[in-house]
Amino acid sequence: MYAILDIETTGGQYNEEGITEIAIYRHDGHEVVDQFISLVNPEIPIQPFVVKLTGINNAMLKSAPKFFEVAKRIIEITQDCIIVAHNASFDYRILRTEFRRLGYNYEASTLCTVELAQKLIPDQPSYSLGKLVRALGIPMADRHRANGDAMATVKLFKMLLDKDLEKTILTELVKSEIIKGIAPKLYDIVESLPSKTGIYYIHREDGTIIYIGKSRNIRKRVNQHFTGTTAKCKKIQHEAFTVTFELTGSELIALLKESEEIKVNKPIYNRAQKKTIFPWALYTETDPSGYSCLKLLKTDRRKKEIISYTSLQEGRNAFFRISAQYNMCQKLNGLYQSDKECFQYKIKECDGACIGEIPVEEYNARITEFIEKTLFEHKSMMIIDRGRTINERSAVLIEDGVYKGYAFYDLNYQVNNISILKNILVSMPNNRDTRHIIQKHIQRSRNLKIVNF
Repeated sequence: MYAILDIETTGGQYNEEGITEIAIYRHDGHEVVDQFISLVNPEIPIQPFVVKLTGINNAMLKSAPKFFEVAKRIIEITQDCIIVAHNASFDYRILRTEFRRLGYNYEASTLCTVELAQKLIPDQPSYSLGKLVRALGIPMADRHRANGDAMATVKLFKMLLDKDLEKTILTELVKSEIIKGIAPKLYDIVESLPSKTGIYYIHREDGTIIYIGKSRNIRKRVNQHFTGTTAKCKKIQHEAFTVTFELTGSELIALLKESEEIKVNKPIYNRAQKKTIFPWALYTETDPSGYSCLKLLKTDRRKKEIISYTSLQEGRNAFFRISAQYNMCQKLNGLYQSDKECFQYKIKECDGACIGEIPVEEYNARITEFIEKTLFEHKSMMIIDRGRTINERSAVLIEDGVYKGYAFYDLNYQVNNISILKNILVSMPNNRDTRHIIQKHIQRSRNLKIVNF
């Protein structure tokens, strides 16, 4: 649990400042679950330059509660939380100073979004909150007011969680909960998980990730791990301390994240994600009559493949689906052996390419359509899909045939402005695994929106 906050102060000498406004959002790593926003009477004058910056003046604070009147609420909303702020050392110091004046020793772990952004979004011209969120296309209202700055930090932190492929933020959270002595049972873990699409991470007691998986129903899938009887399931059940998760909304992004994060984190109960071998692939040929045919053959680096497969069975299953979807002839594709017409023609599911009844140009257009949709070589496009909430969308970016990564966005200008899109993008490596995942998903999902540019 995180307490994402922002504090405005009177200004003045070090450790003599007073709080004029505070905003705290309690966040579970996925959404805001509680909030506290209040002006505070600091009982000392505000420096003139601060009045000009924030718009908060002494008259506004005369009837505001004093810090001791809101202290209990601040303790409640930040209890068992990691404090998150933009320049966290400042906000944390101010809080501790105010509590020290009341004779109370306030302590919490902290995360600084400036430091996180410098690591996860490098090479930005500025890491000030206003300039950074503008570069990321995050809308911001009431700059230099606690509520506006805290809400911008919430949105920034959510984006940083997405970009944290090595899961350092999650691991620190798990460690902090261990210190508090939390030891949930497997049943309680399952009950706390959502029945939604995303990635889940099973941790040991020291925070180490021992398994990463993806599912369209996280709760159901983790329950299968915890009730399974295989040797691997038994080991996971014995070592599991907690499960964290990230919702993706999009199954494609879940697949891409799972593939890459297993490579990066190397959990002991995931099969090693080395370079995947694709021994079978689809190629195109032309028969003596001029018809284009697809053939499932052993991979040959001298030929240009359309899509590759990890096994013959996977390739055959996909090939039958493709043939049916694009109304291709199974005989021409080598899936049905016959000296005459194919069986599909007899049951009126083939329109006669096998016996020359359909014009070559008409039939070949179907093959071309499939190839163009499947091969994104030299194409620049975005695959638009659902997001994590009803108002959000996701985008997978391919530029000049190279997979660049994915992003979540709320506003269309974030994906229509390429500089903002690249800032909010979670960069991912382009390799045969990612191309294979994207190609298979495009084949299977007929309702994806693909925007070429």
